[in-house]
Amino acid sequence: MPLPHNRQQIKKWQKKMKHKIKQLLSKRPPLLRRKAAPEATLEEAIHNIPRITNETVAEHREEVLSSARKYIYPLQHSFRRIVSISVSMFAILVIGFFTYCGLALYKFHSTSTFIYRVTQVIPFPVAKAGSSYVSYENYLFELRHYIHYYQTQQKIDFKSTAGKQQLAAFRKVALQTVINEAYIKQLAAQHHVSVSSQEVNNEVVLLRSQNRLGGNDAVFEDVLKEFWGWSLDDFKRELKTQLLNQKVVSTLDVSTHDRAKNVLTQLANGGDFASLAKQFSNDRATAANGGDYGFAITKDNRDLSPQVVDALFKLGAGQTSGVVETPGGLEIIRVTEVDGASIRAAHIFFQFQDINTYLGPLQHAHKQKQFIHV
Repeated sequence: MPLPHNRQQIKKWQKKMKHKIKQLLSKRPPLLRRKAAPEATLEEAIHNIPRITNETVAEHREEVLSSARKYIYPLQHSFRRIVSISVSMFAILVIGFFTYCGLALYKFHSTSTFIYRVTQVIPFPVAKAGSSYVSYENYLFELRHYIHYYQTQQKIDFKSTAGKQQLAAFRKVALQTVINEAYIKQLAAQHHVSVSSQEVNNEVVLLRSQNRLGGNDAVFEDVLKEFWGWSLDDFKRELKTQLLNQKVVSTLDVSTHDRAKNVLTQLANGGDFASLAKQFSNDRATAANGGDYGFAITKDNRDLSPQVVDALFKLGAGQTSGVVETPGGLEIIRVTEVDGASIRAAHIFFQFQDINTYLGPLQHAHKQKQFIHV
């Protein structure tokens, strides 16, 4: 039966209930009728039945909600406490992590794999070159492959007195190397010099064509891992750095390019190769012999730069190349004899200026700052 909502309905409902109660009492057994309450008592009982009104409904609702709040508030309090504790623990872990890394890097100079991986993610600085920060990861990259090579290939014990002294000396070299590379990058940016991934890949192809990187990729990667602890990407990274250094020097050393062009012009006008080599070549070991290398050259020769070997085997006997750029300078080469798979040749070498010639003014104007003492 639906509950009444207003006073008129409530009175009607009470009257109806009173009538039904009288009917029920009239049907009860005689014994029960004798013990029934008097009419006045029945009227009073019906009158005392609670009335359902908007006020009583609101009071009941507030009573139910107040009972529930004693459970809700503790739950909210517990949740806030859990969040507060979790945030505090996370903050402690972060502070502890950075404290540990800071001590490992700046006090104990750790080179562990874990610390190295951390520096690959978090750019801890090892030095500052002018306005540029030098990543600690760059320093560890340089240092770790040196340690790996001398431990695995030269069997150096870096825990021995001699080993500690050698490592300490190289730490200084490695740190200065990465600082210089930061300055070189600044020079490259100033003169709009860059090295593309394609240039790096072309260099790898050139090295592979001369069998300088092993018979296949698997062999080459095994050699890199065994000797230097490098992956193929690590090798390309190092190669890109070398190519950038070379391109920066080549761009800035205008005088060496002018000298090479001048000699090439004289050769084109009928100048004698041997005489010009004696006069202009910076390779004093071959200049006295008219630039002759003094030995037979094959495609897998390791004594010459890959760029020179590549250029030589594109020439026939008696032919002269143009200006060939190598990591150390510029060369003009001539094939004097072809004997099957080997050739004999001569060259005129023009050495680039040392990179420090261009770094010096920049380093003087923008001082470096080291964050570790090695």
